[in-house]
Amino acid sequence: MKNILLPPSDKPLRTQKEIDSAYPLYRIQVFIGIFLGYAAFYLVRKNFSLAMPILEETLGISKSSLGFALSLNAFAYGLSKFIMGGISDRSDARKFLPLGLILASLAIMLAGSKLGLYNVATMAVCQFLIGWVGGMGWPPCGRVMTHWYSITERGSIVSLWNTAHNVGGAALGPITSFGFSFLLMQGYPKLLSAQFGFFVLPAVIAILIALIAYLLIRDNPGSCGLPTIEKHRNDYSPNYTEAQEKVLSTKDIFFKYVLNNKILWFVAIANIFVYLVRYGVLDWAPTYLQQVKGYNIKESGWAYAYYELAAIPGTILCGWISDKVFNGRRAIANIIFMALTMIAVLVYWKNGQGGAIDSILHLFTTNTQMIDNITLISIGFLIYGPIMLIGVQALDLSPKNAAGTSAGLTGFFGYFFGTALLANNLLGYLIDTDLTWNSYFAVLVLSCVLAILLMLIVSRKEKQLRKAQKNGH
Repeated sequence: MKNILLPPSDKPLRTQKEIDSAYPLYRIQVFIGIFLGYAAFYLVRKNFSLAMPILEETLGISKSSLGFALSLNAFAYGLSKFIMGGISDRSDARKFLPLGLILASLAIMLAGSKLGLYNVATMAVCQFLIGWVGGMGWPPCGRVMTHWYSITERGSIVSLWNTAHNVGGAALGPITSFGFSFLLMQGYPKLLSAQFGFFVLPAVIAILIALIAYLLIRDNPGSCGLPTIEKHRNDYSPNYTEAQEKVLSTKDIFFKYVLNNKILWFVAIANIFVYLVRYGVLDWAPTYLQQVKGYNIKESGWAYAYYELAAIPGTILCGWISDKVFNGRRAIANIIFMALTMIAVLVYWKNGQGGAIDSILHLFTTNTQMIDNITLISIGFLIYGPIMLIGVQALDLSPKNAAGTSAGLTGFFGYFFGTALLANNLLGYLIDTDLTWNSYFAVLVLSCVLAILLMLIVSRKEKQLRKAQKNGH
């Protein structure tokens, strides 16, 4: 298996005419491959959460038990993103991504089988497995983008690619609804219909996409007889050397280029607070809007959807700004977007409470529900840009063949500490003990401040790297 996954050898360099004509086509081809492949990972990741109401009804399992099983998905995903990143950096992305997608599809099928639904313990094991193989999606995509796109265009490209998870997540709902309803209308039992619609059908589609991704993806330009992207575009990152094109040892990846990279640790810690805001708002919005603001299920559901949909243009804009306005300095764009996120969170908090912010809002409208929706749209629009750019920073701050591990480290901090420990557990405790929700919102605002302070430190380092690059070339 190890030999099968090894990166491909370089082919003889093509003529300049062939290079000029082939390079743009290959770049489009591999982008489509990783976009479709990554979107498909979201067809086989959160299926269990959509099926939980039916599982509770048909199997009699409590919400807390189902929630415990689901929590292992996020834990395993964050850990895997880091560990699998190290393996991905020494593997052929063309094979690694489809392999992970097929394994994730099989894991979803297992989770929806009689064995996977036997009891809470088997559910938990399946969710851990789904999260683990799901972590094989991001690292090979990051590897491909560092090889095929240079640093001053990478922000825009990654931001566009990053919308794949919104596309995949949005597609999962209609697919599962169709599969479940189709069997149910044929007279099949509700549980069997759920097993097919929520687990089997999305998995089959994902496997088909995995085969398409294999046909489209190419690991690096050298394997196609093309020069490096830096040489082709004359666009070199501050820390670029030709040695980065070589496959690194596992020891060098982890201990020389990732764990010993001080500035990468600042980025990873900042990611904790960015993820805390992301999931702190997203996961608790339905509860807050229904229990505090008096929304019904439909109204809170639409507010939730607005949050996710707003992420697509916001992510693309943030990436474009980091490339075109700040010339690859991601931290400045992150600072701006997090500062605006903090303002939106404050408005979300104070709307309808009669304070100074509420008085200002009433100059425009007294419709508090409209303001809630606008603030959720604003937070969704703003927060996903920094989520994406921190991944780009991880790519920028490490050699190409350590990119997956670097991005995996920041992802692990975001999912394990920011999401599982803080956004889910800490905020849940605060909400239970403080019915005013003031402690909850105070933590969100503080998280924005801490993320900004950490990004200020990162910004100084980016500036130093740029200055060193100018002096060296």
